[in-house]
Amino acid sequence: MSGRRTAAGAVVTVRGGGLRRADAVGGSAGGRAAAPLWWVWLAAWPVTAVFALSNAATPLYVLWQDELGFSGGTLTVVFASYIVGLLASLLCCGVLSDRFGRRPVLLPALGLALAACLMFATAHHVAVLIVARLFTGLAVGAAVSAGMAAVTDVAGPDRRRLGALLASSAMVFGAGLGPLLSGVLSETLPAPTVTVFVVEAALLGTAALVVWRMPIRRPRPPGALTTPGPAGADRGGPGGGGSWVRVPGVPPGSGWHLALGVAVFGPGIVATSFVLSLGPSLLTDLLDSDSRIVPGALAFSMFLASTCVQFAVQRRSRHTILVGGAASIVLGMVTLVVAVHAAAVWALVAAAVLAGAGQGMGQLGGLSLLNSGVPPHRLAEANAALSVGGYAPAGVLAVGAGYLTDAVGLTGAATAFGVTLATAAGLGGALVLARRSREGRGEPAPR
Repeated sequence: MSGRRTAAGAVVTVRGGGLRRADAVGGSAGGRAAAPLWWVWLAAWPVTAVFALSNAATPLYVLWQDELGFSGGTLTVVFASYIVGLLASLLCCGVLSDRFGRRPVLLPALGLALAACLMFATAHHVAVLIVARLFTGLAVGAAVSAGMAAVTDVAGPDRRRLGALLASSAMVFGAGLGPLLSGVLSETLPAPTVTVFVVEAALLGTAALVVWRMPIRRPRPPGALTTPGPAGADRGGPGGGGSWVRVPGVPPGSGWHLALGVAVFGPGIVATSFVLSLGPSLLTDLLDSDSRIVPGALAFSMFLASTCVQFAVQRRSRHTILVGGAASIVLGMVTLVVAVHAAAVWALVAAAVLAGAGQGMGQLGGLSLLNSGVPPHRLAEANAALSVGGYAPAGVLAVGAGYLTDAVGLTGAATAFGVTLATAAGLGGALVLARRSREGRGEPAPR
């Protein structure tokens, strides 16, 4: 085995006389050959596998409640433990990934996800469910920051738009795949609270193999040259100062990119979380059925719409995508209020599809803005910052929705939250339009 260093600072490792992989040590990726296109798609698989776990337990809680005998209030704690783990992970995984690389963060996260599967499959006490959800949140936080940044790394600087598209669609497709698999497998196969997680563990195992072989470059070692200008002088770059655990942020000059993304993605993720929490109860009442396949299919439809719309709008300008996302969220929440008051299944399905499309466009627009302006050595932290802006209010919703429903009933709570989210999304879209007007008509050509 031998190696040589290119002019751009990449170490090209040669085994048996053949070029196998280039691991960049600092600098841009321009000194190494771009990864094959199939690797860019495959790099998104770990994100999908982890996010499939994130919602896989949702259709099964009614079974655990019957078996373990815990209250609705305790169920709220189980839900909240996921958000606690997610936010805790986002506080450190982005920074650690930018300093030490994507692989050293993703492999332990996949280990935690596998441990969560074991806990879910063998849970005989509600405390085990709480810890399993906590571990799931920790793994998802790593997938959001390090996993999605890894997709962009593999795509390379010339395919940033594709990297953002695949990272974003992998997340929402996995989020929808989990409850669909869970609903179908738990209804059709024995051991409903076990089989699902055996299958999910197998998916996570293949994801670990992908991460192990993924052609991603190493981070720059301490003392490596930083990028000139504000982006290279910011806090917390590889080898730089700054705490390893902190509220994630972006380099100077990228603040507006983050703000615009959060302004639409935040209401989007809260809207889909709202539909996920409200949908099963509404469907049970409207259809007089306790089938676990139906709410799983509703969740899958919502996230499938989120996936498809991202491919449909990928060539639009980033600001146009964000405005479209805001409009879709507003329509979705208005339709949800109609569904609650009219007891109409069609309106509930339409609300789910519109909410999913809004989240997908908000996420794609936000990630694309960050990918266009944030240097690679801060990208995982920037992704984490976008997610904190979305998931923090979603965590508050998980607790607030339960208490408000108990106080004023399902119809009143759904109306209040629907109006609030529609207003927030409308203000987010207005902010994007105002910023676009200030910057002038149009954007640079997509890249």
